[in-house]
Amino acid sequence: MTGFPDTSLANALLPHAFDTTDGAHDMAHLRRVWRNVQTIMEGEGGDADILLAATILHDSVWVDKLSPDRPFGSRKAAEKARKLLTALDWPQDRIKATCHAIAAHSYSANITPETLEARILQDADRLDALGHIGVARCLMTAGQGGQALYHETDPAAATRPLDEVAFCLDHFQTKLLRLADSFQTDTGRVLAQDRTKTLKAFFDGLIAEVQGP
Repeated sequence: MTGFPDTSLANALLPHAFDTTDGAHDMAHLRRVWRNVQTIMEGEGGDADILLAATILHDSVWVDKLSPDRPFGSRKAAEKARKLLTALDWPQDRIKATCHAIAAHSYSANITPETLEARILQDADRLDALGHIGVARCLMTAGQGGQALYHETDPAAATRPLDEVAFCLDHFQTKLLRLADSFQTDTGRVLAQDRTKTLKAFFDGLIAEVQGP
């Protein structure tokens, strides 16, 4: 359980953190998100126990990226969290806050975060889609899904519609390079802008290499 506080709450919830993993969403991902949460909390505040519970359980129900149920994955995880925290006799207002943070963290769910904790978790999770780790996770997910790395004749999609289902590199333009604009906290926004520079450098460098002189 390295990376999380050795508390009764963490110990009770960690066994329920996943129903399956896909490589990009695993225990290492949870640890990174928790580190991001702690970094953002230093500048923004927030309830540590609510954020700990929400971090551990935010990916506790797995839905395939290409499934039509993908937008409902975080809501399913929030319902799972509600049952687990009720069994731990948590107060209903704290359960509600935790479940909202979990439901709102997801990009595909399109739920506006209404509390500080929800804003922090959303930022902390999205930070893990940026920077060097964001590149690595994107490539891993694409490989697992059988995607091509890029469109062979038009890798930058200069004259064709973007198709992130078929081409990994298109996902940079449809989502990753735009993520920084959606950050909710001042601290998260600064971190996101820095990591986006890393993403852009990789994208531009790869395009330059595959297009040639």
